[in-house]
Amino acid sequence: MNLAAFEAFVKVMETGSISVAADQLFITQPAVTKRIHSLEEYFGVKLFESAGRGVQATHAAHSLLP
Repeated sequence: MNLAAFEAFVKVMETGSISVAADQLFITQPAVTKRIHSLEEYFGVKLFESAGRGVQATHAAHSLLP
């Protein structure tokens, strides 16, 4: 796990959107997706589910936040 991946995760949690998170982090949407996938591999759980035009955090995602 790296800090950039966790930063992307927190931003997606705050915004509920990968594309909005990417805009706020000044990176591309595929870069945010790749960072989220690296965290999912690291923890062995799915962190987000598609929900219309955004994403919905899973129970596992909520448990990662303090």
